[in-house]
Amino acid sequence: MSSLGIVYALLGAAVAVFLAGAGSAIGVGVAGQAASGVVSEDPSKFGKVLIVQLLPGTQGIYGLLVGFITLAKVGILGGGAAEISVQTGLLILAACLPIGIVGLISGKHQGKTAAAAIGIVAKKPDQFGKAMLIPAMVETYAILALLISVLAVTSIQL
Repeated sequence: MSSLGIVYALLGAAVAVFLAGAGSAIGVGVAGQAASGVVSEDPSKFGKVLIVQLLPGTQGIYGLLVGFITLAKVGILGGGAAEISVQTGLLILAACLPIGIVGLISGKHQGKTAAAAIGIVAKKPDQFGKAMLIPAMVETYAILALLISVLAVTSIQL
């Protein structure tokens, strides 16, 4: 029996974690640059800008969740890898792609949007609630991708 199926399944888990995590790292970094500028001018705004900066970090969490679900599904976390056909391994890889790809793209763009929202907080701290909503709109698409990946991975029969 070829072990290529499990390789594809593990590649799916890796893609979910790596791509979504990279999107979050980039997004949090971009927002962090804006947050640092604001805090250097007014340290009292640290708490508010930190919350906005953290928003792009959720994509990485979503990718990690799909990665864990995938590892549990194929038995890696349960003590022994399942016998997986190449076709099933490719299905699992495909199921992990939505959160990986959307997580990468939305994390980067949520970081840019969060940086702009941090600019709002810098000038009008009383508009914090509105500023939070702007990058949260980008989050919607990461949540949809998470839902599709979780449903797809969990519905694949081994």
